[in-house]
Amino acid sequence: MLAASITSQADLTGLYTSTGVLGLIWYVLVAIALWKVFSKAGWPGILAIIPIVNLFILVKIAGYSAWLGLLFLIPIVNIVFHIIVAFRVGRGFDKGGVFSFFLLFLIPWIGYFIIGFGRAQYTKPV
Repeated sequence: MLAASITSQADLTGLYTSTGVLGLIWYVLVAIALWKVFSKAGWPGILAIIPIVNLFILVKIAGYSAWLGLLFLIPIVNIVFHIIVAFRVGRGFDKGGVFSFFLLFLIPWIGYFIIGFGRAQYTKPV
């Protein structure tokens, strides 16, 4: 009985390790993409590394007050607000609604790479 529980714990540890490594790789890629986006928008790129701060900077890039970033803490409101921020960031980089919805809301790591390393120029949304 004891051997089975040790084996089960080892299996979980292996799962956490591979998930942790993949999560770290994903986070580094997102930070690189956001670094370039922040630099294009006139913000220090180093802020992309800090987990909660990067959301507040995205809200600022979208043209809103950073205080509105607190809306990300409210369960249903955060989804709606994330869509709004994605559309406003897309508009700031002269991207359309389809690009904003699919590549900045649904799969943002690809969208931010396209904006950050592409030719898009930032103009503050009005």
